[in-house]
Amino acid sequence: MKIVSYNSFGGIEKLGLTELNKPEPLADEVLIKIKAVSINPLDWKIRKGEMKLMSGSKFPKKIGIDFSGSVEKVGPKVTLFKNEDLVFGAVNGMKEGALGEYVIVKESQLFQKPENLSFSQAASIPVVGAGAFDAIYNLGKVKAGKQVLINGATGGMGMFALQLAKQAGAIVTAVANTDGIKLALDWGADQVIDYTKINIIETEKKFDVIFDLSGRLNFKNTKLILTKNGIFINPIPVPVQIITSAIANIFSVQKNKILLSAVNKVAMDGILAAVKKGLKIEVSKTFPFDDFKKAYEYCEKGKYFGKVTIEL
Repeated sequence: MKIVSYNSFGGIEKLGLTELNKPEPLADEVLIKIKAVSINPLDWKIRKGEMKLMSGSKFPKKIGIDFSGSVEKVGPKVTLFKNEDLVFGAVNGMKEGALGEYVIVKESQLFQKPENLSFSQAASIPVVGAGAFDAIYNLGKVKAGKQVLINGATGGMGMFALQLAKQAGAIVTAVANTDGIKLALDWGADQVIDYTKINIIETEKKFDVIFDLSGRLNFKNTKLILTKNGIFINPIPVPVQIITSAIANIFSVQKNKILLSAVNKVAMDGILAAVKKGLKIEVSKTFPFDDFKKAYEYCEKGKYFGKVTIEL
């Protein structure tokens, strides 16, 4: 089978195709024939060595976290899935990779693919869906009437967070560029701020929750637009912020919360329920497997909406 891997940290040029024997599942494992893999910024952060404290420096490394496909073979202890089931899920991106013709996973890492979703849409769910679910429901405690600001609302996680907040009854202000305004409104935003024309920090409106997916805001510069008990959510912290935010929160009514989420059944069940209620999953571009380098080159420019996938 063909997989995409790399033998040292670095740029896109480090990626290459490798031939391996098709693996056999152990007793509690499932062999998946891959149909689609979605791309996440975490992919290239790991590849560039930015996460080596967690990923380690042992090579070769595989790439890709989210996937969808069909069950090829199950181990004897697997009870939830059978051959030919259509599924989606995620591997541990720090140690494993899904971008290839087959992948082996534990059955706990798999979820049934809804019939109304394409393979690319299903592969787009796990990482950003789990993150958005955790941010909106667990960290933000978003409910009806809350004022929510989502900065970076038309990216993958923003797409889910915006729609989850709306389904929770929040009043959502989305921040996007000019080209993303229509999409944010289509996803249900009550107001869209064009960051190319308006400085978010200078708005007179105050928010109960600010979810910054762009990395351009921080807790300090958003305090004036947070309500008295407002919450700032940071999904892309550097290690020191994890420590300093916990200390600062002891002395502040306004809270600086760090998002450290993992794909789990509660979040996936929540996302699938939201899909049944009308949550839209936008896959703005797909690439064939042989164009995996072009796919990463495209994504690392950061100009896309929703999700980008590689289809096999």
